[in-house]
Amino acid sequence: MLLEIICCKSSVAFALGEEEALIDWAYECYKDKKLDKLIEDDEEAKNDMKRLERFVIVAIWCIQEDPSLRPSMKKVTQMLEGVIEVSVPPSPSLFTSSPHSFKK
Repeated sequence: MLLEIICCKSSVAFALGEEEALIDWAYECYKDKKLDKLIEDDEEAKNDMKRLERFVIVAIWCIQEDPSLRPSMKKVTQMLEGVIEVSVPPSPSLFTSSPHSFKK
């Protein structure tokens, strides 16, 4: 769902290359608590912003530049299902990231 939502956002200006710009834009939306920008007119997502926030956080953990920061698929599944708590992810950019971890 999130990938589909983000990929449909056509008004983003890509200055650093499409992938990097999209990652930076999505992270800024998360950090600035403006997740509504990621979903535009998706009423289902608007009705469950807490779930959307969890999905975005998990996605950010999964795209970390440093592979050692990325969760295992088992942990991803548990985070998406709400079985384990998901902590605030670091910026996915190499230049601004700092080591954090997700809670077990």
